[in-house]
Amino acid sequence: MSLIKKYLPIGLSLFSAAIFLDSLRYKFTDHPNTQEIFGRLDGWATGFGADGIFDKTGIFSQYVIGSAELVAAALLLIGLFSRFIKFGVLGNLVALGVMTGAVGFHLFTPLGIDPNNDGGGLFMAAVAVWASQIIMLWLRRDTLIGLIRKPFSLFTPVQTD
Repeated sequence: MSLIKKYLPIGLSLFSAAIFLDSLRYKFTDHPNTQEIFGRLDGWATGFGADGIFDKTGIFSQYVIGSAELVAAALLLIGLFSRFIKFGVLGNLVALGVMTGAVGFHLFTPLGIDPNNDGGGLFMAAVAVWASQIIMLWLRRDTLIGLIRKPFSLFTPVQTD
């Protein structure tokens, strides 16, 4: 069991960071699949008076979401070093937030679970990253609770043996 607690966070962090980093080539290059997804979401938002929030200059644009994914990936990778596990937990929270939005928009908007006709691969990746972050936060719950109690302790490295 101790091997699982030791190596599972490493594997889940690498997996999640890889998913995030791979998606950046689509978000930051105006790939047609990204344009389709964010265009469909923007059209949906327009229906209730929030037009433009998913547009290229909107607050939930592909660039904003991609930047959040880049930050999450960087924090997850930095958190692999035991001295900086607190940054990893922060990365878990950012990743969980981004993926909660992704899963929610896939399930509760016209986007659906297969917007790119890829068999739902994009949705399944989002769910896998989302679930991995919940597992990670559970495994690192003591560090998370410590950060909630003392948020500025983020800037104090963990002493390693």
